Amino acid sequence: MRIPRTRLAQVLLAGVVLATALGGCGTGAPASTGGSPSASSGASGSAKPSGSITVFAAASLKATFTRLAADFEAKNPGTKIALSFAGSSDLVTQISQGAPADVFASADTKNMTKLSDASLVEGSPAGFATNVLTIAVPPANPASVGSFADLAKPGVKVVICASQVPCGAATKTIEKETGTTLKPVSEESSVTDVLGKVTSGEADAGLVYVTDVKAAGDKVKEVPFAEAAKAVNTYPIAAVRTSKNKELAAAFIAAVTGPGGKKVLADAGFGTP
Repeated sequence: MRIPRTRLAQVLLAGVVLATALGGCGTGAPASTGGSPSASSGASGSAKPSGSITVFAAASLKATFTRLAADFEAKNPGTKIALSFAGSSDLVTQISQGAPADVFASADTKNMTKLSDASLVEGSPAGFATNVLTIAVPPANPASVGSFADLAKPGVKVVICASQVPCGAATKTIEKETGTTLKPVSEESSVTDVLGKVTSGEADAGLVYVTDVKAAGDKVKEVPFAEAAKAVNTYPIAAVRTSKNKELAAAFIAAVTGPGGKKVLADAGFGTP
């Protein structure tokens, strides 16, 4: 049967339209595929961390974390690490009450466990350092302190951390292990406050961490004591569950627990967990 010319033209036109539509679908697929690698590479972690986070850290970490934060920002332009230092127990209270923290680094596992039990941190906290107590005295050592037992002598003005603070809990452990009862003239909420009492001349001696004495330089004199080994504090770090920048929080934690972070901590006198 012979197809009229007008009908033939309509058939040919329909074929052209169909071919064009199919060709458009074909060219669209490669364009979509071409976009996938960039998206997948971003998901694989090639994207640089950005934005800002707030790190809550134990007072004894002030010098090291200040340096670690500066190093991290230098290596990752566009990031900002805000730091807040205090006694670990005070920081736990703040986080529990909704303070906007992204990372928490504690001077002991006990305070970190409080947040873990309350489901306020992500995953399992990572231990990244250890620390032990030592005795800090003024350079002239006016009370002639030479041992832990000397701190209990009448007339010796000794300052310690409050029992809820990691350095205070460690002090109580050593008192119990040695059968020594201290009568401090002051109990402070952070180890840096204890050190401040010694450097200002308000105390004859203070129980602080070995890292604090090292950082203080010639402002104080160290009186080490063997009994300190009976109370070794392990420092854990974790991301806070309510963090709004978990990628940056994870990147900073990795920097602290990685080789570079370990070197900074070791140089400051911290031990390894």
